[in-house]
Amino acid sequence: MENTHARFEATAELMAAALARLGVDARVGEVPREYCPGAYSVNAGGRRKLVGVGQRVIARAAHVGGVIIVAQSERVRAVLEPVYRALGLDWDPATAGAATSDNARPAVGARPRRYRASPTREPDPLLPKRLLSPRHIGGQATRTRDRSRRS
Repeated sequence: MENTHARFEATAELMAAALARLGVDARVGEVPREYCPGAYSVNAGGRRKLVGVGQRVIARAAHVGGVIIVAQSERVRAVLEPVYRALGLDWDPATAGAATSDNARPAVGARPRRYRASPTREPDPLLPKRLLSPRHIGGQATRTRDRSRRS
C-alpha cells in the first residue's frame, strides 16, 4: 500500500509541476464535489480539477497514468452530467476545468524540462530479480544491438 501512495503522489506532483511551469496555480488534492474524486487529483487553485491520476497494480507490476484536460472542459461536463445524474452521485460540474482556461500562460522564455530518472543504488524492491541485469542498476544504461530480422 505504501508504494501505491508513493506512485500516486509522485505522478500528481510531476503533473502539477508541469502545469505550474505554464502559469497554472496547480495544486495536488481533491476538489470538493469533483468528478471521480481522489486525493491525488491535480487542480487549479483548489477550484477546478485538471488532472486525474490512476493506477493499475498487479503482482510485481504497476501502471500509473494521468489524464490532463487541456481545453474544452465543457465537453467533459457534457458527458459526465447525465452519467452522474443517472447514478445519483453528488457532483458540481463547475469543478471540471481545463488547463488552458485556468490562466495557463507560459513564462517568457520558458522551456519545458524533461523528466529524468535519477540513478539509484538499489533497484525497486517490487521488481523481480530475474528481470534485473547490470545495466538496470545504478543508472548504468547500455545500448543493445537490434536483433530483429529484416526482410
